[in-house]
Amino acid sequence: MASHQTWDTVTWLYICIVAFTIGGLIVASERWHGAFTGDSDLHKPQASHSRSTPRVGGLAVLAGSLAGLLVLGPRNMTLTWLWPVLFIAALPVFVAGLLEDITKDIGSGKRLLAAFASAAIAWWLLGGVSRVGLAGVDWVLGFWPISLVFTVVAVGGCTHALNIVDGMNGLAGMVATLMALSLGLVALQVHDIPIFLIAAALASATLGFLVWNFPFGRVFLGDGGAYFLGFMLAELAVQLVVRNPSVSPFYALAVLFYPVFETLFSIWRRRFKRGTPVDQPDALHLHQLVFRRLVRVTFSRDSRHAVPALCNAMTSPYLWVLTLIGLVPATIWWDNAWALCASLLVFSAVYIWLYKRLVSWRRPAWLLLPSMGRNTKPK
Repeated sequence: MASHQTWDTVTWLYICIVAFTIGGLIVASERWHGAFTGDSDLHKPQASHSRSTPRVGGLAVLAGSLAGLLVLGPRNMTLTWLWPVLFIAALPVFVAGLLEDITKDIGSGKRLLAAFASAAIAWWLLGGVSRVGLAGVDWVLGFWPISLVFTVVAVGGCTHALNIVDGMNGLAGMVATLMALSLGLVALQVHDIPIFLIAAALASATLGFLVWNFPFGRVFLGDGGAYFLGFMLAELAVQLVVRNPSVSPFYALAVLFYPVFETLFSIWRRRFKRGTPVDQPDALHLHQLVFRRLVRVTFSRDSRHAVPALCNAMTSPYLWVLTLIGLVPATIWWDNAWALCASLLVFSAVYIWLYKRLVSWRRPAWLLLPSMGRNTKPK
């Protein structure tokens, strides 16, 4: 048993090292590919960096998780066929995201269609959503065309949603890591070892990438990485519920709720509050408000480019804590639909409260960084 645990520890470290190595190669070779892979548009609304940075960090996450699962696969027969199916299904959306990272010419609509295609492939090969915990809806989902459409929209939407929160150093990467750890812990409790191993491999690979992404942002996750992680996490959540009847369907929503809620809230805000197209980028996501109104003001009131490099990264821990507000209860009460619904409501209330305070410049003094908090009267 001791040697088995040691071997597992070495495996997770090996996955981290592979992802770290690929990330390091991307950084070291930037002079040769930076003209194509660099995020050089520093004036777009959602930009928060001051120098062109490679945005193909998803290659490191993909390589790390793939290398780890190649080692883990022979030890588990189910994993041997499950992870190749998931990787095959993930290819359309990963390639679409990677092409966007390189060409900057793959629109959000095409990437969303690629996410739907990946979700449809996974439904065909692995099955999809067949229950949501509501008798009438579960009966309707028993018809395969309904299950297909529901699964494609749900998984594709969640895949696209993680890309929405990919805006600060370490934000999407750490959020994805926390979600993968939650999925792994729940899978372990229900003895679904293949799901546990895939989730743990994703978490380990993402941590290896994060060494280069947080705090200094030497390489970005990019659309390819965000879509790959979003798809894998969404599909793992679906499969965990499909394969284990004791896991509440509400857990699949709860574990992914931060990016899902961010996306739905952004659609409502743009369409009904501002009257703008829902796919038009803006600088009003919660992480951008936290950056400008809780972090950046500590250093500079004048220009985004005058702040220290660490300023971008100091935004992310605020959102990590917000993620945990919903994620911790979901991980504990994964089989309790009422507790899961309560956690969704609590998260939504905290998110809306914080957003309303920041958008109206009524920032809570206790959330300001110490240097700013000492000079600002509570609102």
